[in-house]
Parts: sequence; C-alpha cells; structure tokens
Amino acid sequence: MLQARYTPMKLNSDEIKTYANDISVTPLAIPMLCGPGAIANAIVLMADADSISKKAILISMIALIYFITFLILRASTRLVKLIGETGNNVMMRLMGLILMVIAVECFFSGLKPILVNIMREGLLELPTILQ
Repeated sequence: MLQARYTPMKLNSDEIKTYANDISVTPLAIPMLCGPGAIANAIVLMADADSISKKAILISMIALIYFITFLILRASTRLVKLIGETGNNVMMRLMGLILMVIAVECFFSGLKPILVNIMREGLLELPTILQ
C-alpha cells in the first residue's frame, strides 16, 4: 500500500466468472461499519448515555453517520473518477501510512506492559543481587 501497487492476481477467465457470479463475497464496508470496534464503541456510548434524550441523540447520530457513509459509498465510483489515478495512488499511500502507524501503535502498546513487568521484576531482584 505504501508503494501504491495492487497485488497481482493470476486468474483465468473461468475463475473470474465464478468470482463475479458468487454472491458470498463480503463487501469491505460492512465489517468496517458494523465490526467489533463499532459495536464496542456503541455499547460504551450507550452505557454513558444516562437519559432517554441522550440515547435518542446517540441513535440519531449513528443513523446520520450511516447515511453519510451510504452517500459516500454510493458516490465512490464518481469520486474515483474525480480524483483520477494519481489521486487514487495518493489515497492508497495515505491509507497504507495510517495502517502502518496504527500497527506500530498496537505493537508498542502491547510491548509496554511486557517491558514494565520485566523492569519491575528486575528491580525486585536487584537487592538480592547486590547482597
């Protein structure tokens, strides 16, 4: 993604017809919109909403975001034509960079407790080593 290249797939014409007619292919937008992160976020926000009016506002905002997302996904082919091949490559590189930053953040977030635990155990054993 950082080099803005597509993965080469070698398919013959029979396989292309099979994949094109297969209805079990899942669009990428569905897991992003209703994935575990979105569900967990909705649960936490609904738990924080302490009145009916706050819950109604939350539900209406979720519906508004879904409607805006629907409009963006509906206009995606026109947007791709509008930004062109260069813009598409720039967007692909930008998304790759964001994905890389998130991956590094997740790596270091997982590494930090391990290093803290190692340091804590080392400091606890230090007095016995010094004696």
